[in-house]
Amino acid sequence: MKSIILATLLLTAVSVGSTRAEEDQNCTQAPKDKWLSENSIKDKAKATGLDVRRVKMEGSCYEVYAIDAKGNKVEALFNPETGSAVGNESE
Repeated sequence: MKSIILATLLLTAVSVGSTRAEEDQNCTQAPKDKWLSENSIKDKAKATGLDVRRVKMEGSCYEVYAIDAKGNKVEALFNPETGSAVGNESE
């Protein structure tokens, strides 16, 4: 029973930590009317070699869900004003 509780607490801590890291990421202070379109971000991500599956806004960043050249799932963060990659999480 103790191992089940410990495993549950560990998984909760890990998931909260990764979500918090994304929330703490500040990609830009620019107003949204200055942001690039989702299609522009998709094109920039493809130019870096990613096979883009989905793009969404998350806080002040664009999140790109994609497959990298090695076939790994990647969640990459892009600055919506400049289109530059600012971080990622691989699975």
